[in-house]
Amino acid sequence: MVLCGFAAAVAAAWWTSRRLAAADDLQVTVVARRLDHPWALAFLPDCRMLVSLKAGRVAVLGADGHQAGELRGLPPVVDDGQGGLMDLSLDPDFPRQPWLYWTYSEPGAGTERGLAGTAVARGRLSWPGDSALPPTLQEVQVIYRQTPKVRGSGHFGARLAWDPAGWLFVSLGERQLDQPATPGLDNAQNLTKSLGKIVRLTRTGQAAPGHPNWPLKPGAAPLPEIWSLGHRNPQGLAWDADTGRLWATEHGPQGGDELNLIHPGANYGWPLVSYGCPYGSPVGEACRVAGGVHRPPMVEPVSTWVPRSIAPSGLAVYNGTRFPAWRGHLFLGALAGEALWEVTLKGEQVAGRQAWLQGRHGRVRDVRQGPDGWLYVLTDGPDGQLLRVGPPLAR
Repeated sequence: MVLCGFAAAVAAAWWTSRRLAAADDLQVTVVARRLDHPWALAFLPDCRMLVSLKAGRVAVLGADGHQAGELRGLPPVVDDGQGGLMDLSLDPDFPRQPWLYWTYSEPGAGTERGLAGTAVARGRLSWPGDSALPPTLQEVQVIYRQTPKVRGSGHFGARLAWDPAGWLFVSLGERQLDQPATPGLDNAQNLTKSLGKIVRLTRTGQAAPGHPNWPLKPGAAPLPEIWSLGHRNPQGLAWDADTGRLWATEHGPQGGDELNLIHPGANYGWPLVSYGCPYGSPVGEACRVAGGVHRPPMVEPVSTWVPRSIAPSGLAVYNGTRFPAWRGHLFLGALAGEALWEVTLKGEQVAGRQAWLQGRHGRVRDVRQGPDGWLYVLTDGPDGQLLRVGPPLAR
């Protein structure tokens, strides 16, 4: 931990001779630059970092932030619209189980040619004799595929999170097919499809045991991996190790972005109800889908962003010891809002929200707690950056 913290400081000093000044006084240093549309970040035990790049590559960053090569052997991705190579996550027992997991938009083949869907793959990381060289991927295998594959390039979801038992949660978008309160266009409500769901898997992609007892319909058995339904485009997913809670952030339509506490068997409402409005509606409350309030059996969001969207992305729960005042707080990126949001909780309720870095570094795509206790933030775009972030200095 000390080594990684020192390495991060070295990286910051290499890129800038001083801490970047910010009006909100957060401590911000630039660890890496010139990342081509980065999507997610994972930390290796030797302090190197892996960054997924949307076009289908994984950059290996040295502990000093320099790009030190790429992983090879990834399957092809559909780099179109919101699709591409997305989340990264190491096996929770890494390096004893040296697997890297990732999500991506997988192209269809054969009768599915021209279609796409979110897929989860894994590969075993292997280090060459020269440990300074990037690791290689071996035994690459696709362990899960969202069904069905469909046309379009939006709403893949695609975040990964682990619970203490080693089950893998995957957030899956409804692929931008569902329209508010429109009969027949309800993939997110259909238990025979994995569109618009959060699923729970084993390490090898099967449905993990102990799933909810979904209502049965003649001739239409629910998919056994489904954990929750009624999601639109959940691009943030994080497990709180201190409380045992699973949190997710989700894009609303026009407004209505959500922070949700995920319960097994729960229905989060899309496309039947939303605090957002159909696109093109006048800004306000009158256009909210079904009035907005999530009456039972729908689960009410813990927090919403209205009337305009912030486009929430990566999500992290801070459980480090470097900054005790942050412990238990949620941090989420905002694409449209170009900010890092801090959410303070009181139990399962939101006690406060604060937007940091607004408009200063561009669209925030991912947020991770580093092994050194700092927050690490990826910004989006052709010249994406990796930032190291800490709370304001005491005055």
